[in-house]
Amino acid sequence: MDFKNINDILDFAIKNEQQAADFYYKLSNDSVEKQMKETFLAFAKEEEGHKARITKVKESGEYTLEEKKVLDLKLGDYLVPAKTSEKMTYQEALILAMKREKAAYKLYMKLSEIAPNDTLKNLFKGLANEEAKHKLRFEIEYDDIIYAEN
Repeated sequence: MDFKNINDILDFAIKNEQQAADFYYKLSNDSVEKQMKETFLAFAKEEEGHKARITKVKESGEYTLEEKKVLDLKLGDYLVPAKTSEKMTYQEALILAMKREKAAYKLYMKLSEIAPNDTLKNLFKGLANEEAKHKLRFEIEYDDIIYAEN
């Protein structure tokens, strides 16, 4: 995917965060266990918070628009199919969530590398850090629940 300017990048990031929130809302709705419903609901709300942060930066204009073409980010490298089903096991949901968080982390780190100013660099690095924390939380949950069962 080619981006023409920083607004294109921010729009993509906003859309990506909304998709992540929708993904976690779906997992929450599909979960049978109360703990999982609450966990996925909390993640959905965090992703909405990320979207709000990006939207605020975009609306405030706290960055310099660059009209030159931004490089191809090879976004396919950072996308994970979000196929969920009501029959998805807790283990499958956690694995899918970890993969999505890892992909989001990589994407935000790449965006921080090409950001035209410190405001955006810091925004994307902060979001990458949040996604890394999410992945770690899912890994801990996986370790505590899945490995404990085996």
